[in-house]
Amino acid sequence: MRIHHGVATLVATSLAALSVQADWPQFRGPTQDGHAIGPSGGQSVGLPLKWSETENVKWKTALDPLGWSSPVVMLGRIWLTRATPDGKDFFVICVDDATGKILLNEKLFHSDSPEPLGNNVNCYASPSPALEKGRAYVHFGSYGTACLDSQTFKIIWKREDLPCRHFRGPASSVVLHQNLLILTMDGVDQQYLTALNKTDGRTVWRTDRTTDWGDIGANGKPAGDGDARKGFTTPLIVELAGKTQMISAGSKAAYSYDPRTGKELWKIRYPGHTPSMTSVAGQGLVFIATGNGPSELLAVRPDGSGDVTDSHVVWKASRGVPRMPSPILTNNRLYLPGDNGVVACLEASTGKELWQERIGGTLYASPVLADGRIFCFNSTGETTVLKEGDTFELLARNQLDAGFMASPAVSGKAFILRTKTHLYRIEDGGK
Repeated sequence: MRIHHGVATLVATSLAALSVQADWPQFRGPTQDGHAIGPSGGQSVGLPLKWSETENVKWKTALDPLGWSSPVVMLGRIWLTRATPDGKDFFVICVDDATGKILLNEKLFHSDSPEPLGNNVNCYASPSPALEKGRAYVHFGSYGTACLDSQTFKIIWKREDLPCRHFRGPASSVVLHQNLLILTMDGVDQQYLTALNKTDGRTVWRTDRTTDWGDIGANGKPAGDGDARKGFTTPLIVELAGKTQMISAGSKAAYSYDPRTGKELWKIRYPGHTPSMTSVAGQGLVFIATGNGPSELLAVRPDGSGDVTDSHVVWKASRGVPRMPSPILTNNRLYLPGDNGVVACLEASTGKELWQERIGGTLYASPVLADGRIFCFNSTGETTVLKEGDTFELLARNQLDAGFMASPAVSGKAFILRTKTHLYRIEDGGK
């Protein structure tokens, strides 16, 4: 094992092309749902079942603090971000996939007066990058967005003029669609999505949320500390009901937009706020978590128009709903990793609970599906591996030295894992 120390969405046609170019080009992988794709296009990937600090580690690289952004991988290079703990300086990192050597660790943005986080769950570098051939896109919310040449590391364009008071720090990751880079800016002062031209970074469209805040706040100002208006979700772009839809959950309401224009297609209201979970789609439904107070999981038919709150919710669940990790949907089973270390499995078409078991720890990272296994990563560095199925079956527990806040990436037959202190390449035979 070599240790290096750091120095100073897509629809079906584009998904197919992207999966050829990259192993894991964005948050939650090539299909935005945590599914690892093998060379034949299926779930047979060959990822390791067991590992530790001394087993199946090809390399381990120390990272300068601090970042929760999930790694992304393309053409032999791993990309991630970090920021100084005080939130004043923001960096992009590129690591060689084969050796773990840090190729780039460059400051992109500076803030003289970042807003305090007020918690230890988020940090100033939580949004994950996105990749396409020749380009790397990194994002720090209102602190800055940049496009780099992924081979030469030259900065192609930067934006620092997109306003939003994140209040607890930015966390929504970017998504790519056709010629657009789409950003989610759900702050305490304003809530909107915006699309930038990938070539030059100029704004193509901006769509404000049409949320009815009701009695939250007075005179248009957020109530209390503003928590009830912000959000941390990443949009899901997918073909639904015969058209391309972008599903994006915010506080008090979730929306479907046309990603090409930003036009709102439908929305659904709920009492929850501050959601983080990225939605998934399947079985003719979209699965949306409402966030905090109260937490619900909604199964929604995506063929509506306008306000569909009273007409398109097929079922609701309130038990075991994740607030931060995103679920896995496969074979009509919806696996819900709870923040409290409890994993539930529901029948996706009906919401019927198949099983619920405590695996332990606190879960912030989103799981991965591969080889008929569900990999769950907790905040103390333990990975619990479950067998896919209608009954609970524990396959393995694997421990690393530090915990997971970032979600994993997959590169070929290897996991790329970011803990609070290091980046690992985990694969069978690694030493």
